[in-house]
Amino acid sequence: MPAASASAAAPASVDTVHLSATPAPSPEPTSDFTSTFTVSGIIKSGDEGVADVDVAVSGNGFDETVSTNDQGRWTVNVPEAGTYTVELDESTLPDGVALRDGTEASKEITLAQTNSVSVLFPTGEDTRQTTGFGEQLLIRIVAGLNFGLLLALAAIGITLIFGTTGLNNFAQGEMVTFGAIMSWVFGVLLGLNIVVATIVAVLLGAVFGYLNDAVLWKPLRRRGVRLVQAMVVSIGLSIVLRYVYLFNIGGQTKTMNVGLSTPVIIGPLRLTVATLISMGLSVVVLLAVGYFLTRTRIGKATRAVSDNASLAAASGINVDRIIRIVWILAGALSALAGVMFALYRQVSWDMGFQILLMMFAAVTLGGLGTAFGALIGSIVVGLFVELSTLVLPPDLKYASALVVLILVLLVRPQGILGRRERIG
Repeated sequence: MPAASASAAAPASVDTVHLSATPAPSPEPTSDFTSTFTVSGIIKSGDEGVADVDVAVSGNGFDETVSTNDQGRWTVNVPEAGTYTVELDESTLPDGVALRDGTEASKEITLAQTNSVSVLFPTGEDTRQTTGFGEQLLIRIVAGLNFGLLLALAAIGITLIFGTTGLNNFAQGEMVTFGAIMSWVFGVLLGLNIVVATIVAVLLGAVFGYLNDAVLWKPLRRRGVRLVQAMVVSIGLSIVLRYVYLFNIGGQTKTMNVGLSTPVIIGPLRLTVATLISMGLSVVVLLAVGYFLTRTRIGKATRAVSDNASLAAASGINVDRIIRIVWILAGALSALAGVMFALYRQVSWDMGFQILLMMFAAVTLGGLGTAFGALIGSIVVGLFVELSTLVLPPDLKYASALVVLILVLLVRPQGILGRRERIG
């Protein structure tokens, strides 16, 4: 009986040994954050993988070094989400293989929205295309013209309001934001054609301008509110509108996916259909505004009110009616500028506030109260903002425009097209 038991136990013992020698399959990574997080990559020289290169992954109390396999691949499982440092040991690269110019041997990665991150260390000669100074200059000039034209659409509204009422409207940026939001609502959320959405946004912008004057500014004018108090009211209105937008659309940037992002390559320039349309439309609208101001009766009356409101009223011009028309026109132009900026830089709740100083810089530079001065000032500001990035960090480009404004005003205080006025 003991012998039988031993003989029966022997096969079981052999099977147990056999099973323990078979490696267990590694679990498949899942999208659940409680499972294993993976950092991986591949190192190649040309089309061939580079073997036996050491890569270290460290962070959150974790540190592990692995070597690439025959295909140049490496994988490290980390215990949790977080920020990790991935470092390639360049001394383990074979002779004749080096990191590509400009590639760092150490990179920082974050595992948060995904449980797998791929890290690449390109090797060999740097084949990235570079552009010469002449091409960069041309690219910046076109970008500056585009930005300047868009700025002019909004800035003309500021200068028309100032010319007819004397008010510096600090809520003009929110009128731009209003047009951008309306184009996003009708063009993206409701799925209307972008042309239809633009027309609707401009019409609503005109209504918004009308309501601004009818509900707020006309009653304040009748009560004889001084310009300084009115300016403070416009600042308060700007803040209120900005946070109304934030409450309704949130703080995330909204993308204008309306099918106009197709690239158009013209020599060294890489533009989009949206950029070409916005530039062309801006030129047409600005020419139309110029014609309106110089050739129509209402335009001439607007210029008369801007020159001398009391004399215009004495000559039979209805000043309140002209001011109302100016507010409607400013609302429509600002809304159109908002649509163009939305196609150019996407939609956010404070996008108008971000360019408000640029708008005032353009108006002041061209000459307060003159529409054509606002156009010239906008082009100058747009060009200088973009051209300054050739020598300055991009973060300083808006500050550089304000420096130019200060320098020009030191030489010509009335602005480029402004008139000298006797003070005192």
